[in-house]
Amino acid sequence: MEKARRNEASKNSEIARIETLIRSLQSDVEAKQAEAERLGQEHVLAVEAYEDAVDRAETLQAQADAESARAEAAAQKLGILITEQYRSGKRDPALELFFSGEPGSADDLLSRLGTMDRLVEANREVYADATGARDNAQSLSAQAEVARAERDRRKNDAEKKMQAAQNAAQAALVALETQSEHRDVLEAQLAALRDTTAITVADYQTGVEVRRRERAERIRRERAAAAARAREEERRRQEEEREQAANAGGGGTGGNTSGGGAASGGGQVQPSGWVRPAHGGVTSYFGSRGTICSNGYCTASGHRGLDFAASCGAPIYAAASGTVTFAGWSGSWGNYIKILHSDGSTTAYAHILNGGYNVRYGQRVRAGQLIAYAGTTGASTGCHLHFEVYRDGVRVDPAAHLRNRGVRV
Repeated sequence: MEKARRNEASKNSEIARIETLIRSLQSDVEAKQAEAERLGQEHVLAVEAYEDAVDRAETLQAQADAESARAEAAAQKLGILITEQYRSGKRDPALELFFSGEPGSADDLLSRLGTMDRLVEANREVYADATGARDNAQSLSAQAEVARAERDRRKNDAEKKMQAAQNAAQAALVALETQSEHRDVLEAQLAALRDTTAITVADYQTGVEVRRRERAERIRRERAAAAARAREEERRRQEEEREQAANAGGGGTGGNTSGGGAASGGGQVQPSGWVRPAHGGVTSYFGSRGTICSNGYCTASGHRGLDFAASCGAPIYAAASGTVTFAGWSGSWGNYIKILHSDGSTTAYAHILNGGYNVRYGQRVRAGQLIAYAGTTGASTGCHLHFEVYRDGVRVDPAAHLRNRGVRV
């Protein structure tokens, strides 16, 4: 470097080489981040398609079960009518033949009746209702079977898309870390080559290290301040709840409410091993909600999660101990973490601050551990935590899940 600095031709050649390296590092980061974003959105769409397939299979099966029950009820009614005809004393060979068989299911009864025209004619309306319900049940059951096969295919696709998105996110992270590791040094070398004074590359690198430490300290202070704000917000919220409970109960229940609140703040583990994932109050529950578009992404209709109020940079905690199965960009969820727990459930944390990951893919975490910082990435209109719970790959109501484990929501 020092020799190149003194020789103009060598200096220009070295400058060109370093500039090419810097551009190459940046291009690699941009390409890998774009691929991670593309595959992340594919993962989101695959999860939504799987959930739609689950809903369709369950709906068709419920309809098939309802029609089967209707067919059974109609067949029983038909059997009662025929029994009454038999007991009336009118001896009919068709009735004798009907009662000579063994009792069976609605299908058996309807099959036997199908060969007895006179009995059918005498009970045509009830018979038509029963056979119609039976045929509907068979058709719907067949459709439900097809829907279940599609559901299983969609589940497999969603799992593959999640792994592809994770691999791409990991590649993007490695590229970014490589760029961060080398860029400051390369830029220091470039500045030294361009400088006409006697300042050495070592002097520039010393400056680089100072700036790096200053940047790290600034980030640390910002996160500490955000955590302090989040704790203060939670303290005020709990105080308001205690006052409301005291006013509602004439002051008699204030102590119990206070004790429950103190035990369920973000980061404080319950006896069940579960914990509130954020300090702030709930701003949006699981259920119906319109589409939200922001930052170039749109959510699907409906809200399959629980939103916690959180200022930008506020701490996010692991809701239970487990293993990080995803940590990266995921389309409309933005920066996203998923954790698999010992009971088979998975929790997910969306819209994390850029650079706000505190854990990595494959890492074991404990309940209440600080895993990330709240942000507004993806389809989000302001900093908050969007929290999800998955069962067998399908998102379920997080509020009910947490309450069943002793966590106040």
